[in-house]
Amino acid sequence: MEDNYHKLEVDGDFQSLKSTHNHNQANDTDSQVQILGGSQRDKMGSRTTLIIVAVVTAVLGITLGVLIGWFSSQAQFPDSEAYKIWLKALEGEDEAIREMILEELNADVIKENLRTLTAKPHLAGTPADKENAEYVKDMWDEHGLDSARIVPYNVLLSYPLKEKPNFVYILNPNGTEFYKSDPEEKDLDDGDKHPDTVPPFNAYAAEGTVEGDLVYVNYGRIEDFQKLDEELKVNVTGKICIARYGKIFRGDKAKHAQQYGAVGLVIYSDPADYAADDNTADVYPHTWWLPGSGVQRGSLYIKQGLGGDPLTPAYPSSENAYRYPESSVDLPKIPVQPIGYENAKHFLEQLDGDRAPDEWQGNIDGLANYNLGPGLLDGRTVKLEVNNIRERKWTYNVIGMIRGSQEPDRYVILGNHRDAWVFGAVDPSSGTAVMLEITRAMGKLVKSGKWRPRRSIVFCSWAAEEYSLIGSTEWVEEFSKNLGSRAVAYLNVDNIPGNYTFRAKATPNLLQTIFEATKYVRDAPFPGHSETVYDTWLKRNPDGDQPKVSNLGSGSDYASFLGQLGISAVDLRYTFDSDLNISSYPLYHSMYETFHLVSEIMDRSFEYHLAVARVWAEMSRNLADSLILPFDCRDYTANLEKSIAALKEDYQQKMNEHDITFDAIDSAFGNLTSEAVEFHERIANSPLNDPFYVRRINDQLMYVDRAFTDPLGLPDRQLQRHVAFAPSSRDAYFGEAFPGIADLMFEIDKSPDPAAQWERVREHMSVIAFTIQSVASTIKDAESIDTLAPQR
Repeated sequence: MEDNYHKLEVDGDFQSLKSTHNHNQANDTDSQVQILGGSQRDKMGSRTTLIIVAVVTAVLGITLGVLIGWFSSQAQFPDSEAYKIWLKALEGEDEAIREMILEELNADVIKENLRTLTAKPHLAGTPADKENAEYVKDMWDEHGLDSARIVPYNVLLSYPLKEKPNFVYILNPNGTEFYKSDPEEKDLDDGDKHPDTVPPFNAYAAEGTVEGDLVYVNYGRIEDFQKLDEELKVNVTGKICIARYGKIFRGDKAKHAQQYGAVGLVIYSDPADYAADDNTADVYPHTWWLPGSGVQRGSLYIKQGLGGDPLTPAYPSSENAYRYPESSVDLPKIPVQPIGYENAKHFLEQLDGDRAPDEWQGNIDGLANYNLGPGLLDGRTVKLEVNNIRERKWTYNVIGMIRGSQEPDRYVILGNHRDAWVFGAVDPSSGTAVMLEITRAMGKLVKSGKWRPRRSIVFCSWAAEEYSLIGSTEWVEEFSKNLGSRAVAYLNVDNIPGNYTFRAKATPNLLQTIFEATKYVRDAPFPGHSETVYDTWLKRNPDGDQPKVSNLGSGSDYASFLGQLGISAVDLRYTFDSDLNISSYPLYHSMYETFHLVSEIMDRSFEYHLAVARVWAEMSRNLADSLILPFDCRDYTANLEKSIAALKEDYQQKMNEHDITFDAIDSAFGNLTSEAVEFHERIANSPLNDPFYVRRINDQLMYVDRAFTDPLGLPDRQLQRHVAFAPSSRDAYFGEAFPGIADLMFEIDKSPDPAAQWERVREHMSVIAFTIQSVASTIKDAESIDTLAPQR
């Protein structure tokens, strides 16, 4: 009936038009009679005019027809090269490539890569450092990357002196030596010792010799020093502290000791944290547990959780860069030295004073009680002698690229550092061995012509990470403008320290990308493991109905990408069981971190390395090949909702007392939540037939983390610019949500000027609200004026 109704209506309109036409014809006839009744001259003039008009009209019509026909014959747009490029730009990913890459990755090749990389120590700034850089570049050239080059930086590093070792002494009251620590670790297995092995030391520790009473400070956390000072009434001013490794970044232990007035610090690895099966006889080289002579080396310096060359903060350490005088840089001011628990036992069993709290007791065999001090039995004292030097050295990044076919100016960046304290079989060479296998597999497909990613994939082998995340930070600083506008995401694998479950830290927008990759990758085929990496991860480390993903802190090379530039990032690894209650894998940074450890104890088949390789490769392929970037802003808002709730639980009551509310933050967050839902609905309902529209959507997705950055930085940490996530200022390893508030609220009542501090809290709450609203505007419909002029 509807069709007939419309037909009648059209027919009726047509009849009325015909009637009007007939009426006009009648009027024209009357006019013609009048004209014929006029003079013959008028008649002839009218005919001439009509003829001219008709001729001109005919000529114009013919010309227009010829032009239309010619242009039509020339355009042929559907068959043109431009149209082919247009269609190519709208192609989705080829999922067959995923399977090709994953099947090409080979555990045996990873094993041989690791054997080569761990043949000798390769500390940053040494000849072996450059040799390894050249090896990686040569491999990437061989693998078929489009480009690979070495990028050097001249930076401040730190070394012990073999001819003048560091020692910790126990002195008798008359000054004679009662005991002296070992200058190096014991050789326990063939290949453990190498002429280039650096003795145990803490990089950037101040040079000097100090004497005094000893005080046990547990893990050296800020809460440990507070407990000593406020509850246990032990003053560490002028004393030498002894702390056990674990729980927090070692540099923060030194910072806290210095802050509380200590003149030196000794750090050791307690069996409770590094030989936790209660059998200290069953240790390396038979198991992965730390032997008594094992010592953890490590740096004390990561500026504001970002790191970089201490002399060129915020700027690259190029040859002509301005360098601050070393005396003006906030490097440690006290001597610090690590020792093994065999040595530590001699100091702890001599400690006088009250017994330490139960939760401070360790597990050194034969030591019944850990006392606090200060001082040793029979009036003995401790002398700490540190002879480290600081000097500028060249160190070398290696940067490789597979150029993108459609968006070569969009970079998916994979990174792992290359330098190690000694052999570095786990940290970092397990990750390096995996990355080399990924470049081989991807390069093979590129060379064969079977694949070229939509976006460019950049591979980074970082230098001097162990000292202060130096290579990555200097590169980010040098290319901050390019990376800020072009980087899609940064994917980091530092090392593979276990064989229990997968682990990830990430910005929340990458959660689905991680989950998709782990669901597709087969897990190691061993008892207790499920079919996929995802299934094992969910079973062994759940967070509700999905696997646990933590916030990013610091301690590896993602720090400057996220903290300075707001580039979305992830840190991936296979790790150990958290129920072991250990802070790291036991042989961390020791001489015993050898090829034997990995190939005979931790991952004999290299199946765990292969699982990480496949997840890393699949994530990078997905980010590089997907038409629409696989980011999800709704996961971001879900994370922030929990983080804001935690802030309120911790601080809202106290803030209310100072008339500071969460109203503005709640309002901005509500806007962000709504925009995130609308944004993803808009993507889902779009035809995606315009490459410019696709590019625009991807840019909005890519810039979400950029929008969380504040150019003025966090309070008292101007280089840390991400408002939502940053390392804790009291433990650089820990990722804190809304860290500016956590910093400002910490012991606010003990501030020298509480009123001024509360005003800073008020200001930063405003900054957070503004920043969240800025993120909301970033994902608004770009065609709406609301993105530039919202209603108020």
